Amino acid sequence: MIIRYNLASQLRRLLLVSKRIIYSTDLKRSNRIPPGQVATEKWPVLHYGPVPDYTEQAFNFRIHGLVDRPQILTMDELQELPRVEVHSDIHCVTTWSKLDNIWEGISVHDLVTLAGVQTSARFVIGHGEYGFTANLPLQDFLAEDVLVATHHNGEPLTPKHGFPLRLVVPKLYFWKSVKWLRALEFVAEDQSGFWERNGYHDHGNPWLEERMR
Repeated sequence: MIIRYNLASQLRRLLLVSKRIIYSTDLKRSNRIPPGQVATEKWPVLHYGPVPDYTEQAFNFRIHGLVDRPQILTMDELQELPRVEVHSDIHCVTTWSKLDNIWEGISVHDLVTLAGVQTSARFVIGHGEYGFTANLPLQDFLAEDVLVATHHNGEPLTPKHGFPLRLVVPKLYFWKSVKWLRALEFVAEDQSGFWERNGYHDHGNPWLEERMR
C-alpha cells in the first residue's frame, strides 16, 4: 500500500532543524584526483537517452521495495523536507574529475527515515527515466554526503544535468548519481543497473579504478 506523504504530521519536527552543511571526507585527501583522472573546470554532459521534458508540477518521486511506508512525493512535498548542502568532488568513469561542487537537496537519511527502510534491505536501486537504473550497496548509499539534489553551485539543476532531481553519490563514479531520479527501490539482493549490465563495474570506486568488470 502506498502511504501518501503527510507534511504536517511527519515532518513538523524535522523542519525545526536548520539546513545542514556537509563536507565530503574525500575533500581531506592530500591528492583529490583519483588514479587515471584529469581535473576539469567544465561539467561534461553524458547520459543515456534524450533529456526529459517535464515540469516540476508533473514530476513525482517514489520510495518503494523493502520499506514500511512506501511513498509517492510531489516536488512541492520534497521541497518541504529539511535541506542539506553538500560540498564534494565528482569523478566520471570517462576520466574527468570536477572539484569543489556544492549541492543542495535532501539527505537520503531523511528519506530513509520517512519510508522506514527494513533491516532486510541490503541494496538500493536508483530509477531514472527511460528505464535507466543504477545499483548501490546500502552502506554506500547511507554515506553522510549522499543526497537527492535539486541545486548545484547555488542554481537549480539544468535539464541536461538532471532537473528536477538527481541522486548524488560523491564517493563512487558519477554514473551512479542517477539523473532525473524517479524512484529509490530498496532490495535484499543486488541487481545490476543499466551500465553495469553493459560492462561497467557493479561497485564503481574511483580510488580503486573500478571502471569495468
